[in-house]
Amino acid sequence: MRILITGVAGFIGFHLATELSKKKHQIIGLDNLNNYYSPKYKSQRLNLIKKKKNFKFLKIDLKKKKNLISIFKKWKPSIVYHLASQPGIMYSFKNPKTYITNNISATKNLIDVSLKYKVKKFYFTSSSSVYGDKEKFPIKENSKLKPINIYAKTKKECEKILLKFFKNSNVDLKIFRPFTVYGPYARPDMIFITYMNKISNEEDFFLYNNGNYVRDFTYVADLVKILSKFLKIEKLKYNIFNICSSKPVKVKKLIDIINANINYKPKILLRPYRKGEMIKTYGCNKLIKKTLKFNKFTSLEDGIQKTLIWYKKFKNKDHLYFRKVKYK
Repeated sequence: MRILITGVAGFIGFHLATELSKKKHQIIGLDNLNNYYSPKYKSQRLNLIKKKKNFKFLKIDLKKKKNLISIFKKWKPSIVYHLASQPGIMYSFKNPKTYITNNISATKNLIDVSLKYKVKKFYFTSSSSVYGDKEKFPIKENSKLKPINIYAKTKKECEKILLKFFKNSNVDLKIFRPFTVYGPYARPDMIFITYMNKISNEEDFFLYNNGNYVRDFTYVADLVKILSKFLKIEKLKYNIFNICSSKPVKVKKLIDIINANINYKPKILLRPYRKGEMIKTYGCNKLIKKTLKFNKFTSLEDGIQKTLIWYKKFKNKDHLYFRKVKYK
């Protein structure tokens, strides 16, 4: 079975490729290795997967359709995991154009080529941010989508395009909405890494909304196990799934758990709510449990301990700092 993964050098893409390479699959990983955050950090992830004999990496920009066609023509993947996207909520307000091109335009190209070369399964990772701010919890998959930032709006548009173009095809389309994924090799702009970097440098840490944001944290190993299990699931009458532990906690509780496992604690400076950030995320995971019989979600305490062990052992911590170079 040949599986193509876009965004393979990213946080989730790396972990998914690692998980799937344990099986007898041929993995073709695509990434443009842009410098939204350190390309050296992405290369470190890649170097770990490249050790696998059944993994092939190809550097490509999904916006270049001709190059994408060449890859499909040569490798003929039967399954596509589309994880590539321009991430980041705050940056989406500064440069919305890059989100439109890297998320929407790239997805359209991938859809066209996937249909042309008759892929059997197309799996797309959207985001819990498409729901926006809600008052009723836990959030179910049929909840109305009201994204409040550019990043989330492009994810919603990608979902719409996918559902439209694959509607009358034989392609098994599934759309996944992960909730606040964390763990080893996370992006440098995510709260766990930024907090640990402040600790390492004995610097002050800004905690927005006074630490009262509520997040449904999902450990990355749980996410990729769920994504890989779907390879054995055929077409269903429903094709959109939340992926979450369904155990929301306040961000300041996350900080407390980290602090219980470290020596130095930075000075925390409370800051107000920031535009575009959801006050609370809390997803319903009943559908994913029913479909896969997956019930063993990693507790936040265990996930943090595993991530801390990784962080302490990680040697090139200078690669974990966000936006040290100007993003192109």
